[in-house]
Amino acid sequence: MSISETTPATTAASELPARRTRCALPSSAELKRELPLADELTRTIAHQRSAIRDIIHGRDDRLLVVTGPCSIHDEHAAMEYARHLQELAARVGEQLLPVMRVYIEKPRTTVGWKGFAYDPDLDGRDDMAGGLWRARRLMRDIVALGVPVATELLQPMTAPYIDDLVSWAAIGARTTESQIHRELASGFPAPVGFKNGTDGGIGVALDAMAASAHGHRFFGVDEQGGPAVIETAGNPDTQLVLRGGHQGPNCDPGSIEAACRALEHAGHPPSLMVDCSHANSGKDPFRQPEVFEQVIEQRLAGQQALTGVMIESHLEGGRQPMGGELQHGVSITDGCLDWAQTRSLLLAAAERLARAPSMASAGAEISL
Repeated sequence: MSISETTPATTAASELPARRTRCALPSSAELKRELPLADELTRTIAHQRSAIRDIIHGRDDRLLVVTGPCSIHDEHAAMEYARHLQELAARVGEQLLPVMRVYIEKPRTTVGWKGFAYDPDLDGRDDMAGGLWRARRLMRDIVALGVPVATELLQPMTAPYIDDLVSWAAIGARTTESQIHRELASGFPAPVGFKNGTDGGIGVALDAMAASAHGHRFFGVDEQGGPAVIETAGNPDTQLVLRGGHQGPNCDPGSIEAACRALEHAGHPPSLMVDCSHANSGKDPFRQPEVFEQVIEQRLAGQQALTGVMIESHLEGGRQPMGGELQHGVSITDGCLDWAQTRSLLLAAAERLARAPSMASAGAEISL
């Protein structure tokens, strides 16, 4: 039931309560019982996480590729993309490890659609209980295909509903500096990438990596939905994600070298992911291949610190506004690269990397 259905239209905004409980949500334990993971899927996710950890720490010289829609708004299109990625992974798996972006929340500078977990029907009702249920089911279905899942950790309270399904998580540029998100990352059971700040500076991300590597005690909610003191052990599996900033891209060789020196000076392993979107592409989704090419060229030149890339990609290219009849497979948030071009890009990269000398010969230990 929407607020407009329960509040007379003549009621002034100042007369509304500053905060009220709209409806109860299931606890994360309840939702996990309703949509459980089979033992086989649990083992699959553990293997996926282990493979990503090996890449981040240089024990596996494949390139981690986090690719998929800017945001999920249609389960059918998401599953279609996942099946495409499943087929591609079988062809490029020796050189690349594809992971699908399944972003169910979207950060907002002011207002707007906050994502699938909030408003899955795109009708403004904000059926969050339904959004959490459908998001968990979708992630489970994608993992069942053998495709690893990545997401952004935005609202800390949503994380326990899907934390057993995610193999890699991002902390965004606007939340990397948040103490709450650093604490969240310190107990998250999968590798986490921290993006540099919107100004392009990497200091806040380095601080976040250091903070999340330590254990914390903080106020939170337990799996039964009750207030609790949460204790974490620390997460050593983090990496820096370069997404550019106000001054432009930061994916060129000079910026990569500077980031590596800063990581080493801060005591972190030199492991970098380049976000091909955002400021690195000038917010033009169709320039993402240029950024991706820079990463591949640097990899081929021996830059071992470049362990991952991120691509915003959907079935069809570009973006569309919300409202009216939506075109299948087109983003309703940031513009995306289309699947055909994404597929060609990754196939070509895998072929080039396959012909290049293995970075294992340069000292990286490959895990089997």
